[in-house]
Amino acid sequence: MANLLQSLTDAFLSRAPGGNARVRQWRESALAQALRVGFPHNKLERWKHAPLRAMAAKSFAPETCTSGIDDSALPPAPRVVFVNGRYDAARSSIEGLAGVRISRLADALHDEDERASTLLGRAFDDIEAPFASLNTALAEDGLLLDIDAGDSERPPLHMVFIGSHEAEGSHALRHRIECREGARLTVIEHHRGGGAALDNQFWHVHLKPGSRLVHVRLQTLDPRHIQFSRTDAAIAGDAQYVRLDVETGGHYVRHELNLNLQGRNATALSGGVLWATGTCTLDTRLVSRHQAPGTASTLIWRGLADDRSRANFFGGIRIDAGADGSDAALTNKNLLLSEQAQINTQPALEIHADEVKAAHGATVGQLDAGALFYLRSRGVPEHEAMALLTRAFYAEALTVLDDDNLFAGLTPYLPVQLQPEGALS
Repeated sequence: MANLLQSLTDAFLSRAPGGNARVRQWRESALAQALRVGFPHNKLERWKHAPLRAMAAKSFAPETCTSGIDDSALPPAPRVVFVNGRYDAARSSIEGLAGVRISRLADALHDEDERASTLLGRAFDDIEAPFASLNTALAEDGLLLDIDAGDSERPPLHMVFIGSHEAEGSHALRHRIECREGARLTVIEHHRGGGAALDNQFWHVHLKPGSRLVHVRLQTLDPRHIQFSRTDAAIAGDAQYVRLDVETGGHYVRHELNLNLQGRNATALSGGVLWATGTCTLDTRLVSRHQAPGTASTLIWRGLADDRSRANFFGGIRIDAGADGSDAALTNKNLLLSEQAQINTQPALEIHADEVKAAHGATVGQLDAGALFYLRSRGVPEHEAMALLTRAFYAEALTVLDDDNLFAGLTPYLPVQLQPEGALS
């Protein structure tokens, strides 16, 4: 057995994560499934570009570090803060967020809240998804958000996950966001720091008919950090899910984003920027599944790789039988900024319905030499010219937000490369 998998199994046996008898049975079944599948290997299609051998040799005990936290740039309230996988009440503040009920999975498990506990009842039989099963086995806490029906205007909710630079352990969190009919909310995930540690996060997102959720994920993790993250979004009729992912950190960061358009006229708009630097590997798998007529998804993703880093992207569109009239489009453009960097991209299209519009495309290239020469000839220094062209390259992915005020509020928390005055790393 791989050292990493053995260490997580030992963590389960030593800590006995909470829950009643039924939850414990779910956890034991999930762990058994993960052990049955085993640690992934590069012969599996979904994992063929991941640095698995080095990761398999690592070991992680449950996280105990509580020092070395940098909270100098916490976003404004309302915010919920987790430090090294633990809820931090002192740093959290949820004032001014009417109509949103925020609770924790740890409390739900302690109080034997059956509805909340069912988050851990889902089975994952996919042989290529062992970390989803491990999340079920190990998750002890997480955020539970319930947004009331109606179109009330609310300030963005910041969800901050800070890791200590001294952290060397592991933790798992399980979250749920549920928007009731017609509900409106913007949530912003911040992931930063983390040390030579591992975290495993799973998000369930449920949008009821007519609701709208703007969901932003900003990731600037420590260059030694490993993260496995998965988001499963279920989008009902006439609901809209707007998603922006910006990732620039970590040692190995894998995010699986599954968009399930389940009701008539459901829409998803997803933009992403993967900027790999140093020796990190950013690994994203995006699947948009159209399950009802008249659904629409627009997916705009950009990848950049510098130094000796690697950016991996899989973008899949599936249109099920009966989802007639669906409209889906995926573009994934990638930019190599170093001769030692590597980018792997794979678009996929699967159609089982009639009268649909579907398109996908992927490119990998370098900065345009002609454009660079033009800027240099006009007196722009080379470094600044490269930064201007690079920003122009990824800018389209950021436009999915379509809200100048929201984007202006995000700017202080964007990675340095994406700051308006930023330069190439």
